[in-house]
Amino acid sequence: MTAPARAGEIKGFVRFTGPTPDAKTLPVTSDQYVCGKEKEVEDLVLSPDKGIRNAVVWLAAPPPGAKWGAHEAAITIDQKQCSFVPRVVVVPVGGTVKFLNGDRLLHNIHSHGKVNPSFNRTQPKGRDIPVTFNKPEIVRIDCDLHDWMRAWVVVAEHPFYAVTGPNGEFTLGAVPAGTYNLSVWHESLGTTTKGVTVGQGETSVVIEMGKR
Repeated sequence: MTAPARAGEIKGFVRFTGPTPDAKTLPVTSDQYVCGKEKEVEDLVLSPDKGIRNAVVWLAAPPPGAKWGAHEAAITIDQKQCSFVPRVVVVPVGGTVKFLNGDRLLHNIHSHGKVNPSFNRTQPKGRDIPVTFNKPEIVRIDCDLHDWMRAWVVVAEHPFYAVTGPNGEFTLGAVPAGTYNLSVWHESLGTTTKGVTVGQGETSVVIEMGKR
């Protein structure tokens, strides 16, 4: 995407409010030779200073003419040691996610979309399954064979989206100067919004989310 004149950059963090929840694990009763004997619950992953990983941040109303570039990077979700990696991806409307299986056992990918067609396909090791998503929504992906496995595909209409990193950090680049609402979604914490005014250079913002 070409940076417009007087573009700025939004850099920020998504933070958890309230007491830090105790870490949780789930016992594994099948395929322990690959999956291990227990898995950490990954529906809320926090850094030591309460940064929220895998939250999605985007401009609720993008600048006029905002659209995806012609050569966006390929999107993949792998299955490694019985976890989807990465857990959350953003794909353009009409874009394709390639599902991989790097484990030496059988998985399946089962979608739970509302406006994109659902699918439920078995996936042995080494088989790549490309899936195209044509409607904007947040789609949950499960593996029915290992019920703790979950991923999310965020189908986005414009490129002003970001997924937070390990410390809750995110960057939205090449944002034209102006006032916007940021929308933030997390699988366990729901959705919140925060206003931000962007000028030239870097704009910093901290967004707080908590249990409801």
